[in-house]
Amino acid sequence: MALGFLLSGYSQEESLPDKPNFVLIVADDLGFADLSLNGSQQIPTPNIDRLARSGVNCTEGYVSSPVCSPSRAGLMTGINQVKFGHDNNLGGNQKGFDPAYLGLPLTEKTVADLLKPLNYTNGLIGKWHLGKEAHFHPLQRGFDEFWGYTGGGHDYFTALADGKGYKCPIECNYAEPGPLTYITDDVGTESVKFINRHKSDPFFLYAAFNAPHTPMQATKEDLALFSYIKDQKRRTYAAMVHRLDVNVGRILDALEENSLRENTLVVFISDNGGPVNSNASINAPYNGQKGILLEGGIHVPFIMSWPKVLKRNTTYTHPVTALDLTPTMVALAGGKLNQADFDGVNLIPYLTEEIDDKPHAHLQWRFTISAAIREGNWKLVRLPDRLPLLFDLSNDISEQNNLSLKHLDVTERLLRKLGKWDVSLPHPVFLEGAVWRARQLGLYDKEYQLAQPAKK
Repeated sequence: MALGFLLSGYSQEESLPDKPNFVLIVADDLGFADLSLNGSQQIPTPNIDRLARSGVNCTEGYVSSPVCSPSRAGLMTGINQVKFGHDNNLGGNQKGFDPAYLGLPLTEKTVADLLKPLNYTNGLIGKWHLGKEAHFHPLQRGFDEFWGYTGGGHDYFTALADGKGYKCPIECNYAEPGPLTYITDDVGTESVKFINRHKSDPFFLYAAFNAPHTPMQATKEDLALFSYIKDQKRRTYAAMVHRLDVNVGRILDALEENSLRENTLVVFISDNGGPVNSNASINAPYNGQKGILLEGGIHVPFIMSWPKVLKRNTTYTHPVTALDLTPTMVALAGGKLNQADFDGVNLIPYLTEEIDDKPHAHLQWRFTISAAIREGNWKLVRLPDRLPLLFDLSNDISEQNNLSLKHLDVTERLLRKLGKWDVSLPHPVFLEGAVWRARQLGLYDKEYQLAQPAKK
């Protein structure tokens, strides 16, 4: 089979007899700086580094939102979530809104919905956060198997039969879930079991880890490994990232032991940047954090490894987005795609240089109070209480020098393009509480650590 035919992404299912498996590993609230791959001296991550060496490290990787739920809505659909009203994070329903719409709109198909008719078995292990009502449940959105929780986070050690919030029970439709050991290990264990169960047929595994999202909880053994970090929260965070890395390794080992690694596309990303104020993460060299549209909120680790096709130990330096992952997987599975239906693209022909062009001429974001656009190396952020922020990322990746008044022509052009897009978007189908908007605005005024800390 000619590689070009495979990579076009528009062939019929029967043309792809050797379909790849897909493993999508998503960390939760991981700081960009907190991988040894990205220069961390405090937190070694040998398994995530090993994944990068086996494929492509996309150094300009973005998500479509700086917070969990809308980021995952874009990830699961390949469509910028603001186009279907999923602009806010999921919280309690606000007055005037219908709680029946408090989740990923039923008008949208997930990647699991699209892979299912292509004979893929789809499994979600871990966090959903796209709606708690029955009609939003992952088993109603294309997934065949689910072990996890539908909310935005979970206690690492405790799940109660009558628990609420972070201590809610673990759901599972294929076995009786046992008590939690440590939820990061449990997600790893269930992911390995899924691979072992479905090794003979094409599968999509969405391993949605809780780590290193709050609550800040680590095992005593892992904490002991980071005794050299004096700050207790930072030490706990490091231990949580370590345990995440261990379980990434377990998933890779399971693929290798079942002779599946060569023809499995493994992706590793974080759902957004690290919330430095709550989990002691670091996003250096990027400014900002979870919740805002500076680079620290949306510029994330982004690794793609498919040994059968992608060159090992390479980097890709053009901007890519999590919106690309759904069309990439559906194309490789043999789905017939209408590119106009997606904001993402099939990345594989770009990574193999079959297409000698950038995947995206520009990227755009909108999140509650803020909006942003990146075009080439120019990035503009629009806020409600100040002049626009304009940065030249080619020589200011830490977004320290606002050039909006020095380059008024660029500022005006990008504001016009961003505004035209913004007014074309529908109203949000739900809102989070107003208190969050003030908190998000305040995060733009904080100072952030822009350099890697020393080991001690």
